[in-house]
Amino acid sequence: MNQTLSIKSETGPDASWIGRTAAVLLHGLCSTPDELRMVESRLRAMGYTTDEARIDGYSFDAGATVQRSTPFASWIDAIERRVDALRASHDRVVLIGISAGASLALGAAIRCGSRVDALVLMSTSLKLDGWSIPRLHFLLPLALYTPLGRLWKYRERPPYGIKNERIRAWIERELQSRRISSAGASVIGVDYLRENDRLIRQVRARLPEVDCDAVLALHAREDEVASTRNLGLLARGLTACRRFRAVVLEDCFHMISVDNSRHRVVKETVDFIQSIQEIPAT
Repeated sequence: MNQTLSIKSETGPDASWIGRTAAVLLHGLCSTPDELRMVESRLRAMGYTTDEARIDGYSFDAGATVQRSTPFASWIDAIERRVDALRASHDRVVLIGISAGASLALGAAIRCGSRVDALVLMSTSLKLDGWSIPRLHFLLPLALYTPLGRLWKYRERPPYGIKNERIRAWIERELQSRRISSAGASVIGVDYLRENDRLIRQVRARLPEVDCDAVLALHAREDEVASTRNLGLLARGLTACRRFRAVVLEDCFHMISVDNSRHRVVKETVDFIQSIQEIPAT
């Protein structure tokens, strides 16, 4: 199993339950754990077990000349194996995902059922309707599901999901010198986009099957990729979840874990995970 697990020594009054809670962090499509590094570092420092998921055919592979996607079902398979491994030694497992990683967290929750206790969904993109999405986006299936797609790749462009101009310039410099940045890859192949589209379609159709104790959804008001209408989709669809909380963030774009609201994102995530200790472990 290709995973990174880390745990700090359990000290302090809350260590008994903190050490029994594990978090799996799911970055965006064809990207790296750097997108959620601040969240992971804070949770690990507090004593939680953290798994920075790197998934073959989903994550960016720095050793590969050409990135190749695998079927989205294999992405969920990899998360299910992680969840089962963590459940063997922990009372609670939380999935934390950003962008496509949020869709992946939902897909894994559908598969795993009560083995997943809670979800943190950042910049959920079940509907791509943000202000930067081209008007001809409805033609995307032609690229994804016909031979025309062989001639096209998605290239990352400003604002790179970042409102903060200083951070955006840093991301741009990263992409000029290498193929990946802290906000994602410079190019995403059609095969990745096609599998992500299939994942989104399945998740949207099966949202009522997500059966976990609590869900936190964090979303930027100015998200250029997916509008806050995605929060409405979640609220209406996650009918089996006992507790749902949505937080709309100001002064940031899609990559909320890297942008101006990153400290708020960390705090909301930590506070939420601490709160689920009140829910009996399944």
